[in-house]
Amino acid sequence: MSKKALVVEDDGNIAELLRLYLEKDGFEVFHAADGGEGIRLAQEKNPDLVLLDIMLPVVDGWVVCTEIRKTSQVPIIMLTAKGETFDKISGLEMGADDYVTKPFEVKELMARIHAVMRRSEGEVPHAAEKKLEFDKLVINLDSYELIVDGKRMEAPPKEMELLFHLASSPNRVFTRNQLLDEVWGFDYFGDSRTVDVHIKRLREKLEGVSDKWSLKTVWGVGYKFELLDG
Repeated sequence: MSKKALVVEDDGNIAELLRLYLEKDGFEVFHAADGGEGIRLAQEKNPDLVLLDIMLPVVDGWVVCTEIRKTSQVPIIMLTAKGETFDKISGLEMGADDYVTKPFEVKELMARIHAVMRRSEGEVPHAAEKKLEFDKLVINLDSYELIVDGKRMEAPPKEMELLFHLASSPNRVFTRNQLLDEVWGFDYFGDSRTVDVHIKRLREKLEGVSDKWSLKTVWGVGYKFELLDG
């Protein structure tokens, strides 16, 4: 059974190009030419991947991304003609998995698609033991569940993998580039600010839960999962 991809893009030429490459890659493709239709199709078709333009008629890509994230953790790649850091970081903070700046090379886009699909399907390299337990915290990559203070928290796959990677080596400091390489993989084309965004989102879920561990910033170096004596 083929995977389903939703392309939300108002430029007909770009949409057709994406459709051809996605179908060649085995996807069944649905297309929306405006944000409102994109939201409707995302709810109706339950896609396995969303390619989402930012500048759209009716409602923009920010709104579409936010609406999809209310009910789904489907991988979302933002397509934007804007290259400003603000746009990239805003998209990631709203729950996008990756971004591609137009004009883009289709081969690069397909590599990013394969990377986010692998992450969403739970292919985590170098993870022999896939369940970690700490005080009021369970990170389970077998079931992709994050249990915080006894409650299941919604977390996209990459957040789970980042937290698991840090917690697998307590008190070890990782640089941002190490985390990009070891969690996102060599075929990820992002930059180190991507790590900062995902750490921020994890902190929103974890801060103040326990006095026995902490997701800590090591200024000028990177991040670590610190075990405390509390």
